[in-house]
Amino acid sequence: MHLPQEGDFIDIHNHGGVPAPGIFILETLMAHEGRNPQDVPGIAYTYGIHPWFLQRDNYQKQIESVRLNAENPSVIAIGEAGFDKLRGADPDLQRSVFEEQVEISEMVKKPVVIHCVRAWDELLSVHKRMKPKMPWLIHGFRGNVKQSMQLLSKGMYLSFWFNFILRPESSQLIRAVPENRIFLETDGADVGIIEIYKKVSSDKEIDVEELKSLIFSNFKSFFA
Repeated sequence: MHLPQEGDFIDIHNHGGVPAPGIFILETLMAHEGRNPQDVPGIAYTYGIHPWFLQRDNYQKQIESVRLNAENPSVIAIGEAGFDKLRGADPDLQRSVFEEQVEISEMVKKPVVIHCVRAWDELLSVHKRMKPKMPWLIHGFRGNVKQSMQLLSKGMYLSFWFNFILRPESSQLIRAVPENRIFLETDGADVGIIEIYKKVSSDKEIDVEELKSLIFSNFKSFFA
């Protein structure tokens, strides 16, 4: 199992990430892909069922794959899992499969990385009902301040959507979210994690090294 070192840039959500000195990548493996965790320096993995690729005729096979890979030491979180009202399986199936992944998360004591599009009520309803002990991270967040505060009040962490975070209009949200609850990501896009750190550090009015230290501390807390 590989974990970040203090001083690393942490890319908390990536697809197809390439290791580089000083950059730690949390690589997302999705059950439908058939890819397996590898022993690669500078990379750890999440493993889960993405709602886009969920169907009634394949979900049992995918759940079994999650159960199997969840025990792998290189897999440090479950996901990305969640809800999407714009794309993917019907809402009932999305909910039941998400709940099964939360149960796996609780069983193996690994947190959940979440994909959520226009389904915040559904997500919060599951959280309220299941009362998970493991923390949840919303990846690709680009909502408003009020929405972020609602999620944070439930103990969740936020990783901002890379494209949104580089825009000037994201600054209000960045300033509002406490430093001890944020992560940053590239989501496998053609953008560097260092560029994203520089934008966020500017909005937070702290230097990049301090931001790196804060997010490293968040990593230790989230994956404790």
